[in-house]
Amino acid sequence: MKLSLKASQRLWTFAFLVVPLSVYFVVVIGPLLATAWLSLTNYTFSAFASPEFAGLVNYERLTGDDYFHTSLKNTLVWMVAALILPTGGGLILALLLHGRVRGANVFKSLFYLPITISMIVIAQTWQWMYQPDWGLLNTLLKTIGVEKWKVFWLSTRGLALGAIIFAWSWQQVGLSMVIFLAGLTSLPGEMLEAAQIDGANYRQSLRRIVIPLLLPSSVVVIALAVINSLRSFDLVWVLNEGGSGSSTLAVQMYRETFKSLRAGYGSAVSMVLFAIAAIIIVFYFRRVRRLEHLYD
Repeated sequence: MKLSLKASQRLWTFAFLVVPLSVYFVVVIGPLLATAWLSLTNYTFSAFASPEFAGLVNYERLTGDDYFHTSLKNTLVWMVAALILPTGGGLILALLLHGRVRGANVFKSLFYLPITISMIVIAQTWQWMYQPDWGLLNTLLKTIGVEKWKVFWLSTRGLALGAIIFAWSWQQVGLSMVIFLAGLTSLPGEMLEAAQIDGANYRQSLRRIVIPLLLPSSVVVIALAVINSLRSFDLVWVLNEGGSGSSTLAVQMYRETFKSLRAGYGSAVSMVLFAIAAIIIVFYFRRVRRLEHLYD
């Protein structure tokens, strides 16, 4: 019995999807389900211990955990900073370097270079810059004669988080710049020329033409910046291990699971982080779907 053309296509489609879907289930879905289960247990990494179902006890503990409240607040602050610093900085750099700018390619390469460097290397570099005794920043303060303004960048509560976010934004701004440059390159030149003929200045063209047409690029940049901000672990951990009030949900998840060995409680923290990421991703895809209708 011969299969119809459509049935044959479906069979081949299913055959090609079996391997990638199996890998995706093992690598992503399986660990996610296991983490969700562990978050409902009191499991610890002690010898011969087995998970015991505890219901929503871990989530109830989160509501009264001041350290969790600080981590959650810092994660949300980091997300807002991601919308302002690397996104805004990338847009400004793209606008400055777009077009006929002398040495533009050199500057593009220099600004993009940090995103190609490992985050651990970035953390060690900024750790040297923030070092209170012989670091670059405090050395500059000493050079200009204001040694009394010596700052403990990574050990001062209220300052440590901002210092870490600035180091992270310094690396991420190059990625935003490249995406915005790609969007600027695809803009219709005749529309900008028509605006100039009508007497529009650069500021008016930027506000009424360039920025609205960069909306698809902006959605990508914002989504990447926010999602990357949720994964803020390695930089924070290397710089000060989340001390001085700079902990994030990713840092607390690692600390609870692998330092305190409370895998159940750490899994509950990770599920909160997953829920935040899932909400953002759903919003992102809904926004992309609307943009597809606008630009059809």
